[in-house]
Amino acid sequence: VTRLWMCAKLLGEDRRRVLASAGADTATLDLLSVLRRSGEPYQLTTRQITEQTGVTAGAISQRLARAENAGLVERSSAAQGSRLVLVTLTAAGHELVEQLVDRVLGREAELTSILTEQQQAELTELLRVFLDGLRGELGDPGVAHVGA
Repeated sequence: VTRLWMCAKLLGEDRRRVLASAGADTATLDLLSVLRRSGEPYQLTTRQITEQTGVTAGAISQRLARAENAGLVERSSAAQGSRLVLVTLTAAGHELVEQLVDRVLGREAELTSILTEQQQAELTELLRVFLDGLRGELGDPGVAHVGA
């Protein structure tokens, strides 16, 4: 397990560097990815975003404010008199998330090429079995990330 923690730390730090080189961070990628995965029109309520990211409403509010100021998302009311807030991915946000996903997945492919294809397949299967077992034992946090 210690080696898994060490790998996770190294990979997490590398992902942060990759994102920082594009002027983004993991919180931005998480937010934009959730909207992107929702499909056309790339729009969700703030509640749906909170549920899908597993992040508190307060944290989502801060992320949305930063993304809105950067022109990556737009917020609007769901209907007149409604308290529901819709969040829509802008063209700039869609372009950025596509670039970020390409960079992150490209870098992950580069790093996993350390292993042969057979080793990658074996590792993938072993980690799937281990993760399924952990979810059964400890529960599932329900948080998906790029490449998951």
